[in-house]
Order: sequence, then structure tokens, then C-alpha cells
Amino acid sequence: MFDVAVFGSLFLTLFVIMDPPGITPIFLALTAGRPAKVQRRMALQAVAVAFGVIAVFGLLGQQILDYLHVSVPALMIAGGLLLLLIALDLLTGKTDEPTQTKDVNVALVPLGMPLLAGPGAIVSVILAVQDADGAGGQVAVWSAILAMHLVLWLAMRYSLLIIRVIRDGGVVLVTRLAGMMLSAIAVQQIINGVTQVVQNA
Repeated sequence: MFDVAVFGSLFLTLFVIMDPPGITPIFLALTAGRPAKVQRRMALQAVAVAFGVIAVFGLLGQQILDYLHVSVPALMIAGGLLLLLIALDLLTGKTDEPTQTKDVNVALVPLGMPLLAGPGAIVSVILAVQDADGAGGQVAVWSAILAMHLVLWLAMRYSLLIIRVIRDGGVVLVTRLAGMMLSAIAVQQIINGVTQVVQNA
């Protein structure tokens, strides 16, 4: 039987962690200047990558971490450092990438991972899958994951309408704001990882 409580709990947890409203300005900043068709494709690619990563960790997460001898705090610190590098590029305006790879790279990194499929979301899914009771619990967990990624795609897909309103000047402002937000997220993630390392020591 479908477990509504498990679905609601995981969906809300992932909504807070993955933050569709908060990802919107970052998505707009990273995809600015590209044709609308490319931006829509990148939104779908980013969500597909995030779902693929989370699905793999949901199925094999603990085994992967144990095999690589990687702790959750280490994963958090690494993700935070990667986000911090991206944030610095946004703040300084250095967001250009090689023409032949920029569309794919932005969709995969940092949008797909670690922004959407970050350490927080990965750990939450690993724990939810481990704690789910029976078929009903598992169906509820994976339904929540699917629903969350649908919400993420809709948020990014329809955020492109904002670009038509704010124009180039607005995009520059959004880029700087996104850099500030992302740097704060990155620093907090690093602090959380270091705190857990100290507590576990």
C-alpha cells in the first residue's frame, strides 16, 4: 500500500534541499545568452542528470561510499568546494566555457550535480530508501523523487519567461545575485561537512 506519510516527508525534504525557487536565478544566470531551445534542452538535461545520479545513489549509495572509503562529510565538503568555484565565476563574470562543450557542461556541472543532486539530496535519498518499509514504502520514496524532479524541471523550464522581461541588464544582476546565493550555499555546506568531521573525530 502506498505510504503517503513517507511520500510527503521525502518530497518536502527534497524540496527544501533542492530548492526549485532558489535554483531558478542560478539556472537563468548559467544559461543566459543561449537560444531558448537550447535553454529548454539544458533544463531537461540538468534534471535528467540529477535524477540519474540520485537514482544510482538511492539504489547503491551506501555500497558506493563504503567501497570508495568516502564519508558523507567528505562528500559535503567536496561538493561545497565545487560550488564555491562556480560561485566565484558567477560573481566575477567568468562564466564562458569552450563553445563545443559549454551547453553540455553547464547542464551536467554545476546544474545537474552538485546543485540539484548535491550531497544533501543524495544522503536524504539513501536514508529514505534504507528506512522504507515494504513495497508501499519503496514506491512512495521513488514517487517522491520523481515528483520532485518534475517540479524542478517545470521551475527551470518556465523561468525562461523571466528572461524576456528582465533583458540583458537584468540577467547581469541575476548572475551576481546567483553568485552570492551560491557562495553562501557552498560555504554553509563546507561548514556542515567540517563540523561533522570534528564531531565524528
